[in-house]
Amino acid sequence: MNPPAPPKASPPKASPPTASPSTSPPTLTPPPTAANAAALPSRSLRLLGAAGFVSNFDRFCIAPLLMLISAQLGAPLSTVALAAGGYALCYGLMQPVWGLLSDRLGRVRVMRLSLAGAAVAAFGSAAAPDVTTLIAARAVAGAFFAASIAASLTYVGDTVLAGMRQRSLSGLMTAFALGTAVATAVAGALALRSGWRPVFALPGLFAACLAVALRRLPEPEREPAGPLLAPLMTVLRSRWQWFVMGVAMLEGAVLLGFLTYLAPALEAHGAKPDLAGAVSALYGAGSIAAAQVVKRLAGRMGPVRLILVGGAQMVAGYLLAASGQSVPSLAVTALLLGGGWSFLHSTLQSWATGLTPSARATGVAMFGVALYAGSALSGSLAAGAAEHHHYRLLFLTAAVLAVPLTAAAAVGRARYGPSAP
Repeated sequence: MNPPAPPKASPPKASPPTASPSTSPPTLTPPPTAANAAALPSRSLRLLGAAGFVSNFDRFCIAPLLMLISAQLGAPLSTVALAAGGYALCYGLMQPVWGLLSDRLGRVRVMRLSLAGAAVAAFGSAAAPDVTTLIAARAVAGAFFAASIAASLTYVGDTVLAGMRQRSLSGLMTAFALGTAVATAVAGALALRSGWRPVFALPGLFAACLAVALRRLPEPEREPAGPLLAPLMTVLRSRWQWFVMGVAMLEGAVLLGFLTYLAPALEAHGAKPDLAGAVSALYGAGSIAAAQVVKRLAGRMGPVRLILVGGAQMVAGYLLAASGQSVPSLAVTALLLGGGWSFLHSTLQSWATGLTPSARATGVAMFGVALYAGSALSGSLAAGAAEHHHYRLLFLTAAVLAVPLTAAAAVGRARYGPSAP
């Protein structure tokens, strides 16, 4: 599809301009003083990062466990993979629900409420007696953990100037990536010694503690709540929002869906869960390292070039994985995919936070819907190939899909405008 035409320049006016082509209701326009900070206080950034850390820990810890759960519960790998796919689907579908609640009740209150529910679901996953119960418990966990990252990103959008926003987001991405890395490394090592059940209980414990700790995070200013669905209508009237959601859906399919199968690919070639988890953890390490680079380059390199660099890393990583599923090959693949995520995804994420400022939480939530719907779809479609160990075809498909993803993101961002958030 062709990206929408670039927005016309807006004449100076009292309230901040918005690049969204839609016209927001006056009652939902945020005051010009609502987002004036150049950076977040370090304590606030740590708490927001911790919320995303726990969410990513829970979401990624299942990858090294798939083969082990399949063996212990006596279920096919394709069936067990539904626990990951169902998690991603509910994670995505609940984004607009949490977004609407966040715009109405507040960012911090929603994070605390969702983390409390997530803790219960995580403990339920650990206690699941069969694969059906496990799939259901993981779906509920995904639905509750869905609020943390989107609310954290929205909090940054509410409180940090657009020109400084990507640096703050890169700081959060570092914490999120650390959750990914720790999840896969700890899951593999803990599962080998204690089984898979304690792995699911661990993020439940973290979530319960964090639900209490977040009361120290100040609630950002926001307009009084209007009609319940008004923010959603504002978002859905934006053509650019639809375009970015389309790109996000393809990104979720290319990166998050296929990423799940790095660890099973290693285990299919004889690697133990701890080694498979350690190799998968390099994705998080690559993302952490790349996030530091993005912080330094964000003001100099420009969003289009960041997208191109990130897309090139994804293509290279998946081509390397398709060429062979040895430990060294997939270790480098994990590093490249982590780098691609930090370069490309942080740029898309920063773009998404500025599309509809008057309904920011809902806009970011709809971005998440598309991202995780793509992840769930591709992860489920790839499960059959993974069960028959057709990993070369699986990773080659991901490499091919990464090309239109990069092209669409780069062209669209260029058309949107270099000075827009």
